[in-house]
Amino acid sequence: MTDLKITDLDKSYGTVDVLKKINLDIKSGEFIVFVGPSGCGKSTLLRCISGLEEITGGDLEIGGRRVNDVAPSKRGIAMVFQSYALYPHMSVYDNMAYSLRLKNTPKDEVDRLVKEAAQKLQLSEYLDRLPKALSGGQRQRVAIGRSIVRDPKVFLFDEPLSNLDAALRVQMRMEIAELSDSLPNTTMIYVTHDQVEAMTMADRIVVLRDGIVEQVGTPMELYDTPNSIFVAGFIGSPKMNFFTGDLARSFDATTLGVRAEHFDVVKKGKWSGKVVHLENLGADSYVYVDVGAKDPIVVRQTGQSFFKLGGKISISPREDHIYRFDENGTSIAKQVL
Repeated sequence: MTDLKITDLDKSYGTVDVLKKINLDIKSGEFIVFVGPSGCGKSTLLRCISGLEEITGGDLEIGGRRVNDVAPSKRGIAMVFQSYALYPHMSVYDNMAYSLRLKNTPKDEVDRLVKEAAQKLQLSEYLDRLPKALSGGQRQRVAIGRSIVRDPKVFLFDEPLSNLDAALRVQMRMEIAELSDSLPNTTMIYVTHDQVEAMTMADRIVVLRDGIVEQVGTPMELYDTPNSIFVAGFIGSPKMNFFTGDLARSFDATTLGVRAEHFDVVKKGKWSGKVVHLENLGADSYVYVDVGAKDPIVVRQTGQSFFKLGGKISISPREDHIYRFDENGTSIAKQVL
């Protein structure tokens, strides 16, 4: 069992505090995703776990063992980077076997481990090829395979799919999820700026902001019950609609939030306005409506929208999906009309 416990972890570069009192308990076998805007500290936290960065304060335990001063190679961790970092002159087989050979693993054991990993990752027919003869997705699978053969306790992924095109990202998300299912006792921690990856892959998501943990929960917990304006606006696409001023005060809130799919188009709704933009995506469409708020409201509709630019529309938020936030941006309770 490989639980991971982070207690009051700090990381500073000189006078700049990058991570501030991080506390996390990650259970063995969990798939945890770190998300947050650029500069929030998610990759730094991953590097602290791996040992590539020294922590400034606090404690880090892996499998009940304090590893603050343990070398990266002794932590039982494997890391997969955004860049594949493959040896260009080595075949796929040799790239995957390299770390085992450094440990003087017997030849037949190397062969067994490499071929088992290759079969899991659908790389068996590519073992004799050089990396330059592979697609981006195949190269990333080789990088993952190189880690699998070491039988790590913890997998760390640092934005591994950001170099791939949209179709390959979808395919690789599925493959990494399948890999996680096939290694039920291996903990996986994944950093991404892509909330679709976070929502579709994670058992739990850790939302980071300015070096602190803003909220931890399952994807739907964060989507349905965000504890702050920041989480409400960061999780979900398009982001939650926000209202201030008189619109919010009428609900006894400093800021009011409603998601795009939680509006109904009605003859006489709570708000009326002009259609200022349309996005027809086939299965869904988004209607942008100016009701006098700071930004246009985004209303999601199933299928194609038949509204016209400049046309009038009347909408009402659904009673059980209205979010209220106080002057500090903290959630105060769902409002029922």
